[in-house]
Amino acid sequence: MQSMTPTIRRASPADAAALATIAARTFRDTFGADNRPEDLALYLATAYGPEQQSRELTDPAMLTLVAERDGALVAFAQLRRGATPGCVTGPAPIELWRFYLTAEWHGRGLAQQLMSRVIDAARDLHAATLWLGVWERNPRAIAFYRKAGYVDVGAHTFLLGTDPQTDRILTRPLATDGAAVHAGAATERGEAR
Repeated sequence: MQSMTPTIRRASPADAAALATIAARTFRDTFGADNRPEDLALYLATAYGPEQQSRELTDPAMLTLVAERDGALVAFAQLRRGATPGCVTGPAPIELWRFYLTAEWHGRGLAQQLMSRVIDAARDLHAATLWLGVWERNPRAIAFYRKAGYVDVGAHTFLLGTDPQTDRILTRPLATDGAAVHAGAATERGEAR
């Protein structure tokens, strides 16, 4: 009998190949129609692949959560410590670098579950502010993040291949009261684009 609800867990290095596949596929499916094929190909070649995902999964500055159903990855999120844009002014920031769901899981509640786990993981890492970049031309993702409590605080450039694009920078404080996350539609690109 197949499980109806995906299991969300911390990724391990053994997930590198599956993570590379879902990341590239989801990114291509979501943004392929809106970008030049050569820019998309260049970005995918440098951002994804089993070796790249293996490095990310073993990087102590990163944490990856995956949602798995019946042995297949259907979503993932990555938190990353590192440089923070000047417009992110909250204390102890951490970046929600990637937040991807496959199209078949849109509108089924998985995005909210994954975001809740992301928030818990960020708190466990002693972060007090969560921030992300979302493509300004991704209204579905922007609406989801707003429903999840994020506010727009600025912008930065995201280089897709050779095409400089504008990402909005969104932040949210990480309350310590255990408040639930109320969020709507799923999203994919983020670097959390």
